[in-house]
Amino acid sequence: MDDISKLMTEQVNDRSKDIETQSIGEILRYMNDENRKITDAIEQCIPEIEKVTAGVVQAFEKGGRLIYLGAGTSGRLGVLDASECPPTFGVSPEMVVGIIAGGDYALRNAIEGAEDDETLAEAQLRDLDLVKEDVVIGISASGRTPYVAAGLAYANTVGCFTGAISNSPNALISQVALVGIEAITGPEVVTGSTRMKAGTAQKIILNMITTTAMIQVGKIFKGYMVDVQPTNMKLKQRATNILAKITDLSPEDARRVLEDNDFDLKVAIISQIHHISAKEAEKLLQENQMNIVKAMKNKEA
Repeated sequence: MDDISKLMTEQVNDRSKDIETQSIGEILRYMNDENRKITDAIEQCIPEIEKVTAGVVQAFEKGGRLIYLGAGTSGRLGVLDASECPPTFGVSPEMVVGIIAGGDYALRNAIEGAEDDETLAEAQLRDLDLVKEDVVIGISASGRTPYVAAGLAYANTVGCFTGAISNSPNALISQVALVGIEAITGPEVVTGSTRMKAGTAQKIILNMITTTAMIQVGKIFKGYMVDVQPTNMKLKQRATNILAKITDLSPEDARRVLEDNDFDLKVAIISQIHHISAKEAEKLLQENQMNIVKAMKNKEA
């Protein structure tokens, strides 16, 4: 059995040695002090995060998927980021996928031994019909989770671009993946509780990767979520506000334009800025893989 005592995520924080004697306020301030170290750790990883994000962008442009792979907290964070992409960017649920050791049941329950199963990840990736155009990112605070390492190894054999996110130096999964991101957040306030600093760093990095990738493939225009799906009154109002701000239409006129275009915000923006019909705007989008940024540039050229 591996000796985990030497892992960064298992080290004792000196300030925690008498934590049970501290007041609520002291503990909270201590936690906040430790949390300040998270962004500094991420700053050191920007070059690697950039490489992984570039791989994701290339995959999206080729019709590939981003697939997260993790166990426990890390797996849940991958599933969370994947689940937030459709409502945020208006993409298919199949574009970003999160899989976790133990399956969906593990999202709310601990599955004994799931993270040590070296066959499970490959089986799950096979069930997804993994292809070389996909990107697989393994997430593990310790950087040694067998489930994650085995999944990355299988993805390599398929020819996928692979990335790894961990919180330990010289992580095993960094060696397995093409690019390893190691956000060294240091010992936790509660020893070994990687849902804290390590997990927070992972969440931030996942947000950075998907948000930047979505910007790069045209899901954002002028800082706005132009692929917002108007499925309720709040989102219809948001779409109206975005159109009004981008085109200088009055809120009333923006609402009317959207209603005339079945609340297709991208079509409405292009048609208003370039003074063309909705049909012409839709055709322009289709010719540019529904990328509003490319569509606008090609129209102006």
